[in-house]
Amino acid sequence: MIWDLNKYAENKALIDDSGNSLSYSDLHEETDILYRKIGRRCLVFSLCQNEIGSVVGYVSFMNHSVVPVLLNSHIDEELLFNLIGIYKPAYIWAPADLKDRFEGFEEVYERFAYVLLKSGSKIEYPLFEELGLLLTTSGSTGSPKFVRQSYLNVKNNAEAIVSYLELDETEKPISTLPMNYTYGLSIINSHLLVGACILLTEKGIMWKEFWSFFTKEGATSFGGVPYTYEMLNKLGFYKRELPSLRTMTQAGGKILPELHEKFARYAQENGKRFIVMYGQCEATARMGYLPADMALAKKGSMGIPIPGGRFSLIDADGNEIHEPFVTGELVYEGKNVTMGYAECGEDLIKGDERGGILETGDMAQFDEDGYYYIVGRKKRFLKIFGNRVNLDEIDRLVKERFGIEAVSAGKDDHMYIFITESEFGNDVVRFVSGKTNLNPNAFKAIVIDEIPKNDAGKVLYKELNKYYE
Repeated sequence: MIWDLNKYAENKALIDDSGNSLSYSDLHEETDILYRKIGRRCLVFSLCQNEIGSVVGYVSFMNHSVVPVLLNSHIDEELLFNLIGIYKPAYIWAPADLKDRFEGFEEVYERFAYVLLKSGSKIEYPLFEELGLLLTTSGSTGSPKFVRQSYLNVKNNAEAIVSYLELDETEKPISTLPMNYTYGLSIINSHLLVGACILLTEKGIMWKEFWSFFTKEGATSFGGVPYTYEMLNKLGFYKRELPSLRTMTQAGGKILPELHEKFARYAQENGKRFIVMYGQCEATARMGYLPADMALAKKGSMGIPIPGGRFSLIDADGNEIHEPFVTGELVYEGKNVTMGYAECGEDLIKGDERGGILETGDMAQFDEDGYYYIVGRKKRFLKIFGNRVNLDEIDRLVKERFGIEAVSAGKDDHMYIFITESEFGNDVVRFVSGKTNLNPNAFKAIVIDEIPKNDAGKVLYKELNKYYE
């Protein structure tokens, strides 16, 4: 059991933007009822929204040893049924308005506009006893790969977040991120641990109704990826009267230094906290954080290890770096390092393959005070609005779909897809946006005469930089 819901029985646990709410006592009761409809440990696909029904399902599954696979409710239908075919879940927990998609599934239970559907699959893969949760690697574009998180991973990371953010039952975080995304989920995990009240809305920061809900319920915190803060900056966030706001957190990629400074200064001048964090789904959620009182002094840094964690930098020869301002691969060690990946149903029986050590793939340095700075990436992926997208996978998908050569590159929140045939440009952008389920404004097709390559036929990615830097 991750959360002792009865510990805070009288506290409000969840409030949505329609005025519905559940106390911790109610949440305990509802999660027990849902579990009794399943009655055993098995695999469930949960199609997530920032709604009460979605959270009730997640908490029920985690507290009763049912293993959820958290997916966005807007997932591409072809991808969803491909995953169902690979993993053979026993049940689907989905918004009730989507149930007609699941022809042949048996409706078992409906509550809070969510429905439990029994798949009737004759195959069920055995589950490793410590396997608690499966999440996409924050931006799956068609790959069946999931991160295998244990109960210890989830509990340990939530406790560390509670510690460094100094959370208590007076907190009221408002949802700004999908709960199937590791960052959004970590907010739910950590706040339920302390008896706080979570404000749920599917509306984003561009909506007037979001801010009305924020003000009415007295939200104390929100989280955002770099794009969130870019939008807040354009919306004139600094002029808003938000007396209840205490804390703003940022993760999901490196924020622009000038934006970091703006929000840190706003926080300092208004008695609030701006806390930059660093994490990956492979470490459950968080690995590092920049304390609020260092937000200006260490602008651009992602901070120090979370409580119970350790960073090291490893050079090209495998040796640990002990001198400041020397670049190496960032390696993290902690109990929140997840067990490994699953790429098929047979992988669900696998145990811990990492032993608490994660090679992050990020290149970093530390300064003379031990604060870490990300300076680049070892492998080819970008973070688009906080979602990690594998560039090699994008290239493969475009090639398979259109039969043309395509090479993607770019920088965080901006992907450029290089092609040599102009007539496919708009279709490629629409296709990639659809496959990633991300805003098309993040993608641009660039037509060039020839993809630059060396004598061995390998793409010269550095020669593409001139088109977008």
